[in-house]
Amino acid sequence: MFIIQNTSDRYLNYNQVLKSEFSERVQKISINAGFTCPNRDGSKGNGGCTYCNNQTFSPEYCKPAKTITQQIEEGIDFFKKYESQIYLAYFQSYTNTYDSLDKLKAIYEEALSHPKVVGIVVGTRPDCVNDEILDYFAELSRRCYVMVEYGIESTDDRTLEFINRRHDYACAEAAIRKTAARGIRTGAHLILGLPHESRETVLSHATKISKLPLTAIKLHQLQLVKNTKMARQYAENPEWFKLYTADEYIDLIIDFIELLNPRIAVERMISQSPPGFVIAPDWGLKNFEFIVKVEKRLAQRNARQGRLYG
Repeated sequence: MFIIQNTSDRYLNYNQVLKSEFSERVQKISINAGFTCPNRDGSKGNGGCTYCNNQTFSPEYCKPAKTITQQIEEGIDFFKKYESQIYLAYFQSYTNTYDSLDKLKAIYEEALSHPKVVGIVVGTRPDCVNDEILDYFAELSRRCYVMVEYGIESTDDRTLEFINRRHDYACAEAAIRKTAARGIRTGAHLILGLPHESRETVLSHATKISKLPLTAIKLHQLQLVKNTKMARQYAENPEWFKLYTADEYIDLIIDFIELLNPRIAVERMISQSPPGFVIAPDWGLKNFEFIVKVEKRLAQRNARQGRLYG
């Protein structure tokens, strides 16, 4: 288990964790393996989550018509700035455990067969894992880096129902505990600022997830993107939404981090959708620019991850 090492570090940055595990620079390469989602194909629902437009987080090289190996090669070429770096294959688009185990193994093993790939990160839903796939991940994690990343999005069941997730928070808790109990690195994803959620509700997420055996967490602001049900809801009922300014969101993130278990690494604080997709809010900040502002505000407030934990 990792902890904040230096008094000058105000939060546990996931990059610190990776640096402690690998001697070379590590870069994720997004892979689109052509999966769908039970919330789209009718097995649980149709239309997907109300905020979701998968195009907003798929790089140009990441197309399901290409083989896994081709996507890795093009991803390495895309990130060729650092000659000596190694890679994690990030299965990101849709639900990446939503198939038979034999087919999943073939996909993951193809990625791991590349000499520059040292592990996999698998994004999925908490209702799309079972003992069989978790046992496989546990075996795999004994020979390479494995992280299973769950979309929680909110810890409030009313919100989960409103955004059409088709699972509750108890489902997410159970999946995370079963995954971590097998010694598998376990990540989670939350969207801050979903419809009808007050600031107090958002901060309660930090208290709840701090009780879970998570390796890392990704946070990002709600972004309204084109061609989603949520974009239509916003046009018709803007009063349902609290769209934070960049400055407000920075303070929200810091309040969140102060409540967060200091052993959970923070992998991301902000999302940046491709140009042309975002309706609101559009802050005009690159990810690294936002992080600089957060770190400056942390120092100004003398704030620290976990200061209010427990």
